[in-house]
Amino acid sequence: MFKRNTIAISHVIRVLQGAARAGASIPALLEVAGIPRRMLDDPDARIERDTFIRLMLEVMQQTQDEFLGFGQGRKSKPGTFSMMAHAVINCSNLEKAVRRGIQFYELFDLDVHTTLHRSDDTAWLQVHADPRLDFREVIIESTLMLSLRFMNWLVGKAIEAQRVEFDFSRVSSADDDYRSVFTCPVTFESSTNCLVFSSDYLDLPLVQNQLSLSRFLKDSLAQLLEGNIHNVGLPAQIRAIISKEYGNNFPDFSEICEKLNMTPQTLRRRLKEGNTSYQEIKDTIRKDASIYYLSQPELSIDEIALLMGFSEASSFHRAFKKWTGKTPSAYRREYFGDAAQF
Repeated sequence: MFKRNTIAISHVIRVLQGAARAGASIPALLEVAGIPRRMLDDPDARIERDTFIRLMLEVMQQTQDEFLGFGQGRKSKPGTFSMMAHAVINCSNLEKAVRRGIQFYELFDLDVHTTLHRSDDTAWLQVHADPRLDFREVIIESTLMLSLRFMNWLVGKAIEAQRVEFDFSRVSSADDDYRSVFTCPVTFESSTNCLVFSSDYLDLPLVQNQLSLSRFLKDSLAQLLEGNIHNVGLPAQIRAIISKEYGNNFPDFSEICEKLNMTPQTLRRRLKEGNTSYQEIKDTIRKDASIYYLSQPELSIDEIALLMGFSEASSFHRAFKKWTGKTPSAYRREYFGDAAQF
């Protein structure tokens, strides 16, 4: 039984192979990631997931390729995933988001293509990869795993896969890793490479928005590899309603009750059980939105105050300091550096 949150050394070796093909320095990668060279010779060795993430980030940096050198000369420059995420974040449901994401990557000349299929009660994400492609198994596994976890994040809940199929042979040493990634039956030597799940998930609305995406992209690789997506509670549902339908305005409590199909008494009670209130949720949204806008250098603090619904900048300063312990100007100086002037 392997330790949770660790990665088999076989995955490390494959990442290093792709990096070497792209011209990266293996000794430098091992040194930055803190991986002893001798571990590569131990087939049973495992490294901490944080170490693996550090390695992958350094590979991306050295190769300037989000595909980690696996694209056989075709690179995905850093920021490509971010642009795709921004392209899908405003879709109304998961199906539209997945299809738009697929269309985005079709803009690149790749030997790997993904398609989404839907029947009455079943949906499946299928990966088509050229049989002559080097590191083909790694690419297929990663595409299905990262796609599933990104979909989980978009809807704020774990999508329960019914089964996963691969057209290549089983690698016995990696069986435990497959079980930790795909908590469903995994079939090898199939006729296809696909992830099968209930089509009902495709109708789920996205609970994320531009603000939560901004936070997510700061450590998206870590979140996708970790895969800890919990069911969205009432506060997150309310945040999603406000962000998607009302922008920086706030609906009356009665409107939220109507959207959630709850009586005011029930909603107040359930929020109280979660140690929060509608006012606290609104304050959190305002704080997060303020922080996001303060990271946009083209906006002045006075303009941000107006965006946040404050008629006077001084009121915004007091509120922001209450939320964060810092004034907006102090926060902005820390974000951009002391030399920044706004």
